[in-house]
Amino acid sequence: MLSWLLVFSVLGLGASDYSPQIWNETQARDLSEALQDLFSQISQLIRITRNDVPSIVSRKEWGSRPLTCKAQLTQPAAYVITEQLSGMECQEQKICNWKLRRLQSHFVYSRDLCDVPYNFLVGDDGKVYEGVGWNIQGLHTQGYNHLSLGFAFFGSQIGSSPSPVALSAAGGLISYAIQKGHLSPTYIQPLILKNEVCMVPQQPEVPGKACPNIIPRSVWGARETHCPKMTLPAKYVIIIHTAGMSCNVSADCQIRVQDIQSFQIDQRDFCDIGYHFLVGQDGGVYEGVGWRTLGSHTYGYNDIALGVAFMGNFVEKPPNNAALDAAQDLIQCAVLKGYLVPDYLLVGHSDVANLLSPGRALYNIIKTWPHFKH
Repeated sequence: MLSWLLVFSVLGLGASDYSPQIWNETQARDLSEALQDLFSQISQLIRITRNDVPSIVSRKEWGSRPLTCKAQLTQPAAYVITEQLSGMECQEQKICNWKLRRLQSHFVYSRDLCDVPYNFLVGDDGKVYEGVGWNIQGLHTQGYNHLSLGFAFFGSQIGSSPSPVALSAAGGLISYAIQKGHLSPTYIQPLILKNEVCMVPQQPEVPGKACPNIIPRSVWGARETHCPKMTLPAKYVIIIHTAGMSCNVSADCQIRVQDIQSFQIDQRDFCDIGYHFLVGQDGGVYEGVGWRTLGSHTYGYNDIALGVAFMGNFVEKPPNNAALDAAQDLIQCAVLKGYLVPDYLLVGHSDVANLLSPGRALYNIIKTWPHFKH
């Protein structure tokens, strides 16, 4: 039977600045042993509470700001990843609500995230507090967010394990997630915790690079359109440049994507922007038509290829490293998520169309990338 993993890690978040604690080897070993015990306790509680429905405090009840995260979670999730947050002691809902609002503000304003990074948070008062919920990806663990549920324990004193009622609530939450199809029912085992307090997967192993942060259409102000759906997975990646102006500041890149969409809709009579994704020299990946919609980038290849366009003209000078890295992460992400076949072919726009795109300087770089085929 395929084993899925229950991952335990600890972010020691300080009460005022939420800065990570430094762990020595003895502390990490003790922590690893404690987490093994914690996993055993939760496993037992899952069996005991299999028919219980956890008491979930909604975002509205604890006073959350509106949810702006958009990335959808793949369900049923294969992993549960839990963290224990210190410096957030609370034993009653009113105080816990206030602590969560502070935590959310920290992640939004100081960490530049769209929300708290967890799907749910389990208070030491025994209540479950809704984070981004069941259907939205958390931002808790790079490389795992799209296929895991992230739970955070909070409210206990620094150095203390979660309370029995918190453990019971976590067991009920996991059981409920399995019953409702949010979590795979297959066997769960913990990961080993290294002394740097990071995770070392035993099996299955997930590729090291995570999916890049994709700026959705709603953020850059896309016009609403209706284009045909694309049959996935794609077999090709076509690298393109848009020509014209480049951009290295997010605000400028958003305007640039808007201009490209308007030109291609109004002047070229496309149903939308022609590319699946666009890459700026700010290191951002901007959602074009996205994964599931047919692009209009390359005649004869639109139904089998993902079109990735670098914003700018790269005949003489290539894109910067931030843009190149973002594009390569995007391609790996496409394979990981099943949008692109593992044995895909990578080509330049000029390989399949009589065009200068993607520009000689960029073309000379992508020739060195995996899966390139002239």
